[in-house]
Amino acid sequence: MTGGPLAVYYGAAAGWERLARYERVVLQPGSYPAEELGRLRRYGTQPLGHLSLSEDHGPPAPWHRHDRNPEWGGRYVHVGHPGWMQHVVDQARAMMAGGFGGLFLNSLNVELTFPEDLPHMLTLIAAVREEARPEYLLANRGFALLSRLADLVDGVLFESFSVAWVTSGYAPWPPATLEAHARIAERLLGFDLDLFALDYCEDEELAEFARRRARRFGLHSFVSDRALTRL
Repeated sequence: MTGGPLAVYYGAAAGWERLARYERVVLQPGSYPAEELGRLRRYGTQPLGHLSLSEDHGPPAPWHRHDRNPEWGGRYVHVGHPGWMQHVVDQARAMMAGGFGGLFLNSLNVELTFPEDLPHMLTLIAAVREEARPEYLLANRGFALLSRLADLVDGVLFESFSVAWVTSGYAPWPPATLEAHARIAERLLGFDLDLFALDYCEDEELAEFARRRARRFGLHSFVSDRALTRL
């Protein structure tokens, strides 16, 4: 196993040998059958299933809001809607039954869109842990929830810690944003959590900048392309 502590991979089936280089790997549910996930686990890699907590790409449902995520197209949801909560818990249970060892909790940043949903988000995460019983929970950001989130998850991923996607391609965040992210990273170090940074770029010099900066703040780094199709 030489790849590192974590990979995030949403591409077509990569083959378990490449994925098995990592301690944990985040995958899209449905991309790998239970036998492949079981093989990964036997070789010491823990597969984590991607689970969205505030956006839905499914058919029209009573928990949908009118707005969509302008970047990825998913429909925003009312996180506290009982139907949505049950839907997410059912998804989590199915992933665990299908061979995943844990879950990657995505789209937690509702403070940026619908801050009234913050307490419902904590309730939903607690329900996922209690009902699906994952071995490991990795949260993507969720910094507005951090003081209580730290008691519910095992690790935090800081997506786009050092590098941003801009219209012309990939570029470092502006200095003010890098400083703000540094302050968050320093706060994260105060919790007993596994800490990771995910950055997007295609240039090796920029990738090394992201890795070096993550190390400086105590975060394990994984760098990929924006579509997460590169290991």
